[in-house]
Amino acid sequence: MYLRLAFISLFLLLAACASEAPQPAAPAAPAKPAPVTTPVVAAEPGLPAHMRELRGSLLTPPAGSEVELALLVVDERDRPQQLLGSLRLEGTGQALPFRLPFNPQYFPTGARVELRARISQSGRLILRLPPRLVTQADSRDFGALPLVSAP
Repeated sequence: MYLRLAFISLFLLLAACASEAPQPAAPAAPAKPAPVTTPVVAAEPGLPAHMRELRGSLLTPPAGSEVELALLVVDERDRPQQLLGSLRLEGTGQALPFRLPFNPQYFPTGARVELRARISQSGRLILRLPPRLVTQADSRDFGALPLVSAP
């Protein structure tokens, strides 16, 4: 008896799954999409749309030197508190172009943000970039940046 009931239930279940779904009585009118009014920010080529970047060139780090660039949140005593972006390059003896990407969502409002660089050769600090203040979380071109001797 139970076997017969199980087969009938299975047959009805398969029959219900195999039938087509009932069609709605009247087709609904397609909704018109609302016009998009949000401004679109043009991204730099090769950069994700949500990222921004700092561009420029460091003037003449020596060939074979190690160049470290960093975008840092700095406290009132000039101590780094947070790293927003960093980049490592190798000096060529000529102007060294850089593109330092960062996420503007992590850019703090009201805090001091600086671009810093240090150049070392054979493990010894030889040059540095005087800190450059970055006030807005937008892409920016610094142009040619001179380096100074490290103390």
